[in-house]
Amino acid sequence: MAASRLLRSVSSNFYTVLPVLKRSALLSPLRLTCNPHYRRTIASSSRLSTALKFTEHHEWIRVEDQETGTVGITHYAQEALGDVVYCGLPEIGTQLSQQDEFGALESVKAASELYSPLTGEVVEVNTLLADKPGLVNKSCYKDGWLMKMTIANPAELDSLMDEAAYERYIRSIEN
Repeated sequence: MAASRLLRSVSSNFYTVLPVLKRSALLSPLRLTCNPHYRRTIASSSRLSTALKFTEHHEWIRVEDQETGTVGITHYAQEALGDVVYCGLPEIGTQLSQQDEFGALESVKAASELYSPLTGEVVEVNTLLADKPGLVNKSCYKDGWLMKMTIANPAELDSLMDEAAYERYIRSIEN
């Protein structure tokens, strides 16, 4: 008895909702192309990337003040790596030149070297990554950062890409 009442209720409501369903079905391809959640994310949201600069090795640096910056890998890089299982990071006090190798990430798919985006000294490393290297995958622009470094030569920032240039770079290497 209850089942037949439920069936009648669903079937009677179906015809009143059907025109709305048809309209949304017609619009759904348009919505998919406009909705950023359905589009492949290359870099980061503009909310996060206001001060981000990118390297061709897929590292980013967020300049926090004129003297220090936080370094991590891009969404594109972590997506290409797959599940990160190990992070090898430098010791505090390590002096780096721009493009120096400073560590490595290992994933279930591959291993990848990390390169310094700028010249400076390592002042902090993300110690959470020792126990939770997957933070690089879950939150590469926030909790999954790799290190903080001083910025010895601010002019080197000009050689890095902004978000728009980085997105063009990714499209060029994908084609």
